[in-house]
Amino acid sequence: MLVFLDFEASSLSYPIEVAWVFEDGRSEEYLIRPAPAWTDWGPAAEAIHHIRHATLLADGTAHELVARRMVDILTGHDLLASAPSWDGKWLSALLRAAGFPRHSLRLRDSDDANRECAAAILSDIVPPERLANTVAELLAWTDSRGDDHQPVHRALADAQAEYARWLQVRTTAQAMARDGIAAPPRWCAGG
Repeated sequence: MLVFLDFEASSLSYPIEVAWVFEDGRSEEYLIRPAPAWTDWGPAAEAIHHIRHATLLADGTAHELVARRMVDILTGHDLLASAPSWDGKWLSALLRAAGFPRHSLRLRDSDDANRECAAAILSDIVPPERLANTVAELLAWTDSRGDDHQPVHRALADAQAEYARWLQVRTTAQAMARDGIAAPPRWCAGG
């Protein structure tokens, strides 16, 4: 099953929040109480995500419990992130701090899942030589993020946004397949 995942972090050092949304809509989110070795704090990052260090210490879930929950529930699923290199860094830091191998879970780009979803649905109605271009057009038509899109910088909201985009791609591709349309219709512009 697809799982859309997002982390928030303190500066560029360690993860402070994680959330994920399964393709069936189920979700979980956790504030992460820092591991003992995670001592630096980025005031500039706090200004972006608005999560206070004191909140993490008081209300966060112990990092090792969050890592254990992730390994238990996410192993075997297709984990997706909008920024897999950054989110992968936070995932690796969390897993290592909790004593798990850093590659216990792996992420890939959510754009790849969107592309694969559209291609699988449209492959029966679009000639093979036009499929890649048609999928690219559909992804552009359904991307309401725009060039100046900024994430909310809260893990659940950002994971839900990626999930919503995937749903929009799937729904649009299904409508195109159902109606036998081999190019994205004008009505799907902008999401």
